[in-house]
Amino acid sequence: MHTIDVVVLGAGAAGLMCAIEAGRRSRRVLVLDHADRIGKKILISGGGRCNFTNVNARAENFLSANPHFAKSALARFTPADIIALVEKHGIKYHEKTLGQLFCDRSAQDIVTMLERECKDAGVRILAGTTIHSVASSNGVARFLLQTSAGTIQATSVVVATGGLSIPKMGATSFGYQIAEQFGLNIVPCRPALVPLVFNPEDTARWCDLSGVSTEVIAAAGAKRPTRFREKMLITHRGLSGPAILQASSYWHPGHTIELDLAPGTTLTGPLLARNARRDLASALAALRAALPTRMAERWLELHPPEDWTNASLAKFETDLHAWRITPAGTEGYAKAEVTAGGVDTAELDAKTMESRKVAGLYFIGEVVDVTGWLGGYNFQWAWASGASAGRAV
Repeated sequence: MHTIDVVVLGAGAAGLMCAIEAGRRSRRVLVLDHADRIGKKILISGGGRCNFTNVNARAENFLSANPHFAKSALARFTPADIIALVEKHGIKYHEKTLGQLFCDRSAQDIVTMLERECKDAGVRILAGTTIHSVASSNGVARFLLQTSAGTIQATSVVVATGGLSIPKMGATSFGYQIAEQFGLNIVPCRPALVPLVFNPEDTARWCDLSGVSTEVIAAAGAKRPTRFREKMLITHRGLSGPAILQASSYWHPGHTIELDLAPGTTLTGPLLARNARRDLASALAALRAALPTRMAERWLELHPPEDWTNASLAKFETDLHAWRITPAGTEGYAKAEVTAGGVDTAELDAKTMESRKVAGLYFIGEVVDVTGWLGGYNFQWAWASGASAGRAV
């Protein structure tokens, strides 16, 4: 039987950062992961180049039942901190758009960096290890773990098992099961940063335009929804692209999503000019200023002006800036980048990520009810929550 100070369950971004910080404090740390290699989700992120942070990351970029919960961790481990670590290891990176930082070469550079930091901090990592159970134990070693590597006693257990997204990468509900086992509340989980699926009527109208992309402003959710101005992509099943993925995190079944197809543009201006021609050809020419030709043609086919009066053209313009659709659903966890919901933040200390009910039990990363925007924000939450726990265990 092994006795360890800290056992971290999950060798992803959050778990490895936690292990590094704890190891630097001379804690005896063991990281367990059921996958055959560490950092598998890191390796596929950012198209294989790992969008490892966003320079603009702040609490407002995260969705949670408690929108203030992430502030403490994000303030104490900032994008500048992970950038400093990346630069320490000589990893070249670049800013793509909107503050997103990517490795120049490969996501493997980030995994190698974490491995080296773990080694330097004296952290032991066991991949390919199944955790059968986690139970309370009497005495200094507060937890007893049954694993495929044997029985392990630990003073602290950190759950960094991730969410339900991308099950083909090994995602499971194990972290939520541990939380429920120890009496912690779970905010219902759902796919986030995920493509949306059209209802049958919109499928018939639009899906033959699969592959068409255009810039939009997408919004979903609350009475004053967050708006995202980025690209939208029509797919063979519905809508995707960065703007849609962002809005999807705020969308709930049965609700609408609103799209401005011509952001910052008044397309009917030329039609309202004195002596201007007002016919379908002129309307199509105006639409092509903002939309791809095929989409402009389809929009005009489905939303022709009732007549060519100023009032009719005003409605035509309004409809273009407020296309409301009611998706049938999402592409599910298989295509979701992250999981919304998770361990209720009311159950956790915002500074340490420790359970308020169970001493020595911590939850970090995606398993917690904190979901970031697309573009490096979820990695920053992983680093920040992992560092917070690692400095406390």
